[in-house]
Amino acid sequence: MEQEISHKRFAKRALKAGHKVKLSNRRGPDSLLEIVNQLGSGATAATTEEAAACEVVLLAVPWDNVPETLASLPKWKNQILIDGTNPFHGKAGNFKPADVGNLSTSQFVAALAPGARVVKALNNMIVPNLEADPIVNGARRVAFISADDDVAKKRVEALLRAFGYSVVDLGDLRDGGLIQQAGGPLAGRDFWERGE
Repeated sequence: MEQEISHKRFAKRALKAGHKVKLSNRRGPDSLLEIVNQLGSGATAATTEEAAACEVVLLAVPWDNVPETLASLPKWKNQILIDGTNPFHGKAGNFKPADVGNLSTSQFVAALAPGARVVKALNNMIVPNLEADPIVNGARRVAFISADDDVAKKRVEALLRAFGYSVVDLGDLRDGGLIQQAGGPLAGRDFWERGE
């Protein structure tokens, strides 16, 4: 449920910034009609294949579903894949950290999605902070990003700035990903940049 809430909020912010969105899940487009109707103009329900063909794709599924989800998609053709996953096995109230060896979780995701340009983003924020307005009294909530592809990173940075966030580049998927992913020093922390 929390994942669906953050998907919906991300979609709302994208629509407000003038983008069109395609929502998908493994249950199929018909299961998303209510959410699409709530979102309004610019939002459509799509198959996972149709959604994955977009220029920018948000991966926000439970960690246990990441390998299956990525394996079920067509070959990536240079799309930007925003990794919004958290590396926990299980369900709320019974989480266990995932072990991906010496990789950051986004490096692991990138290995499962060859041809995608992976950008780690929004992982320092807990769901209520993702739900909340990114601008309060002139201050902007900070969103951290990490990627190995500078062009993809700049594209996601521009998108998040259009949503209202202040964006901080943490570097590559390895080092920057480890800092912001669950278990890292920025995970779950709420940072703000004061307005001028």
